[in-house]
Amino acid sequence: MQCRAAQPGAATATTRIQVRDVTDALGSIDMPDAEDDTREKKARKGGKRGKKGPLGRLALFYRQIVAELRKVVWPTRNQLTTYTTVVIVFVVIMIGLVTVIDYGFQEAIKFVFG
Repeated sequence: MQCRAAQPGAATATTRIQVRDVTDALGSIDMPDAEDDTREKKARKGGKRGKKGPLGRLALFYRQIVAELRKVVWPTRNQLTTYTTVVIVFVVIMIGLVTVIDYGFQEAIKFVFG
């Protein structure tokens, strides 16, 4: 007697019964449970912001800023020195490039209209 492995996409009868039992226990998406029909849901107005005035919202905003700043991974002094050096060298190179291009355009304009 040989036992074949099921194909990955094929579902067995046992799996179908288990899925049906779970769906019946939880209710289906199309038909809500009876409990949901009996109780009314209150509409939320604004969440956290709805309960506070303008100063409360401003305080919440600043608390959120502080919480986000605590999550930041700040660079060490060595990393900061390296990053600063790289930026300064890049800016100096770009200044030199723009200066050379500007001088070239200046000489071309003098030659053409000169």
